[in-house]
Amino acid sequence: MQKRPMNQMFSPARRDVLKGLGALGLTGAAGLTPRRARAATAMNYMCWEGYDKASIIDPFEAANDVEIAIDLITDSPGGFAKLAAGAWRDFDVVSSDSPWIQRMGPAAIAEFIEAAEFADVYDGFYDQFRAPFAPLEFEGQITGLPTRWGWVGPTVNTEYDSLEAWSSYDPCFDPAYKDKICVLDWGDWPIMPMALHAGINPYEELDDAALNEIRLVLRALFKNTRAVVADLSVAQKGLMDGSFRTLIGGGTYCTSALRKDGMKHIQSIVPEPRNGLKQGIIWMEATGIVKDPVDLSKAKALLRHLVSPEVAVELAWTEATCNLVPSKEAEALFSDDQKDVLQMDYMWEAWDKSQFHNVAPNIDQMLEIWQQELAAAN
Repeated sequence: MQKRPMNQMFSPARRDVLKGLGALGLTGAAGLTPRRARAATAMNYMCWEGYDKASIIDPFEAANDVEIAIDLITDSPGGFAKLAAGAWRDFDVVSSDSPWIQRMGPAAIAEFIEAAEFADVYDGFYDQFRAPFAPLEFEGQITGLPTRWGWVGPTVNTEYDSLEAWSSYDPCFDPAYKDKICVLDWGDWPIMPMALHAGINPYEELDDAALNEIRLVLRALFKNTRAVVADLSVAQKGLMDGSFRTLIGGGTYCTSALRKDGMKHIQSIVPEPRNGLKQGIIWMEATGIVKDPVDLSKAKALLRHLVSPEVAVELAWTEATCNLVPSKEAEALFSDDQKDVLQMDYMWEAWDKSQFHNVAPNIDQMLEIWQQELAAAN
């Protein structure tokens, strides 16, 4: 496998590699009409790929006499920046990574929802996602509802290695694994696990000493790494043929499509806690209503639609990737094979061993360190 040049710019989000858009940020949707020019029969929806499936959108449009214009995003910070810069006035609903839905609150661009009004929805969720749910609250107000989730941990092909070997991230630094490690060049996703392995909680405010420890652990990682890649298909190919023993920085988002294709010997797990810190990371997507939508009742209806059990199954099972959903009621609608693909038998163990992903206070500095060490490793 050809090694990717280590001084190449990183891709800022995991979906970039699926869309082949690099770090463009977002793609404009044709026919997107500003709010002031729209009737109540038109909605503008900003979302990740998958949420725009015809089997999700078409029934809602038919049932609610509305046409939805889709604006696909390829990275959450870019989508949020667009909204915060004033485009919130042009949208009704947005589905993105949960930290950015939460940040719509302090940015004063969220239409807060009432827990009592959505009590029946929360009742259908797993207990872990029911109100009060801090990751989607701002000053006690609810900025959105969870829609999909998964975990970040080592991805392992058990035909070439054992899950037990990855009960920690130690193999990343073991000479026996030199040139057998693939690190995904996906912004903060590979940085966070390495910080946790070094005994540093990256979701807290960090001093210079802690940032230097992150620098050192990344330097050691790159020294033992065969490839740093942004292209998911390249990473998956190396994992399948044994060129890579693991993928670092992806987790279930990397695993699901391979397992869907029958490769059940490929799994994503979470290492055991180390230095008093959980070593996995729970990522989550959520959906929120943008402040002052054209038709609030239809915006709420779309939110309800997306978290309903039947639609949750559609959202979980997409062409590009398959992911868990917060709906407990949806679990009965999955086939046994789908449950196996999604590693449902392992999901709460992964949850219990993981930190919940949020926007890290020092993320800009950590990304800068990543780039510096990546360039120096070349």
